[in-house]
Order: sequence, then C-alpha cells, then structure tokens
Amino acid sequence: MIPRALVLARGRGQRMRMPGDTIPLSDRQQAAAQAGWKALMPIGGRPFLDFVLSAFADVGGAEAALVIGPEQHPAFAEYVTSRATGRLRLSLIQQSEPRGTADAVCAAAEWLGDAPFLVLNGDNLYPVDALRALIACEGPALAAFDEAALIASSNISAGRIAEFATVEIDAHGYLTSIVEKPSRAAPADPPRHESGAEEDPTPQLLGHRLVSMNAWRLDRRVIDACRDVAPSARDEYELPDAVSLARSRGVRFAAIRTDGGVLDLSRQADIVEVERRLRGVTPRP
Repeated sequence: MIPRALVLARGRGQRMRMPGDTIPLSDRQQAAAQAGWKALMPIGGRPFLDFVLSAFADVGGAEAALVIGPEQHPAFAEYVTSRATGRLRLSLIQQSEPRGTADAVCAAAEWLGDAPFLVLNGDNLYPVDALRALIACEGPALAAFDEAALIASSNISAGRIAEFATVEIDAHGYLTSIVEKPSRAAPADPPRHESGAEEDPTPQLLGHRLVSMNAWRLDRRVIDACRDVAPSARDEYELPDAVSLARSRGVRFAAIRTDGGVLDLSRQADIVEVERRLRGVTPRP
C-alpha cells in the first residue's frame, strides 16, 4: 500500500499559453491558459486536478503533495484550503525554478521521507487500473502505455506520441531503456489534407511501442539519483535520466504494461475534448 503521491504541477506551461485556433474557452479557462496553470484548468466547473487526485483516492491514496512554483502559491493554497475536508490530505511544495522533473522530486525529498511513493503529472488523468497496478508492485516501477492504445483511447494524436518518452523492457518485464522525447524533429500533429482531415499516421507511430506518461512508483534510491543526475540537453534535470542513473546503480524498475488511455491537458486545443470526455464524471479528491 502506497498512501502518498507527488503530483507535478510546476511546469512552465508554454504549450498551454500558446493561443488555440478558435478554441471556445470560458473567461476562467482563458485566465488559467494564459497563466499556464494546467492542473487548475476548469473542466466542467471543476479544476482538472480534482479528477487527477480523485483517481488516486479511488485506489486508496491518503496524502498528496503538489509541486508548484512560488508564483503559483496563492492560487494553489486556495485550492488546498477549499478541499480540506476531502478524501486526501494535501500539501504544497515549492520548486523555486522549473528545472525539470528530477529537480521537482528533490524539492519534495523531506516530505517524501523513506517510504515508497507515486509520481504523477498534474496535467494527466491516468486510468485507475494503472495506478492500482503501480501500488501493488513491490519495488520501483512505471506504467508503460501501449502506443496504439493511447492513440485509440486517449485525446492524444499519433503525431503527438513522439513527444513522450519511449520505453524498452526485457523478457521479464523490467525496464531496459527509457528515452525522453526521442523524436524532437517530429511534427506536433499529423499533416492534414486540404479538406482539414488528418492524414494516416506514419507506420512507425502505429506500432506497439511502449510509452511513458510519467506515472511512477519510486523510493529513496531514486531520490538519491535525482540529486546526482546531470542536466539534460534542455538544461533540465529529467526524471527519466535519474531513472537511468538509478538503473546503472542496480535498481530494477518493473514496467507495468497497460492498454488504458490517458487524458492529456497540455494545450488549449485539449480543453474541449477533455471536457467532453469527463462530462458527467463527478470527482471526489
């Protein structure tokens, strides 16, 4: 049983800040988009974070810490106060600069202590089955999502899959390699016909590669690797790089294969579709 989760909500939100083409947003949604605050984006009148935390509570979660920036503190403090009687105890942890996901884990080291914990993105809604499988593991693990299933059941287009880290595993189901953003040259979305319809994705995007959506079960050994990892080419401290460093030190990571979908709230164009898919869902964080 893992009662704790670290929810990453600090990012720059650059893609969310980019204007969407004729995307109908409410005033509150427009304000959240301009601030780049994806986790607090109103979806059906509720912050998207409510849905993320509700899924964790559904699998037995008891406590979550939100990693945020100093400039975000007033808005998130109000969020935490308004949910003081919910199913989860919530804490705020400040990451002074957006220096990557491994740095975010380091910022939370004192709160995390020595017990295992989950790491989740604040702008991704993961399937409950995947979270439950991570909790059931006996050691470090990640959810490895089937690429074709993500395209079929998520709001993520084939072209955007290239933005996510790819995962390779051995015959026993353990991680052998993870590559962050392996295809930077890939287009953000598939090319379109003159009619506006998307063209068929390229064959390599329709394979059964495994993709990381940054859902992890970690422990103290990975925190140590987060402290020691070198900056990436983007000059950030990346959690996949820290995982690779931990692997080189003998830590094994089980890959939990899943065919479930993930709702991704990365940009303004995602808002309408995410809202449509969550219509009628009442979160209970």
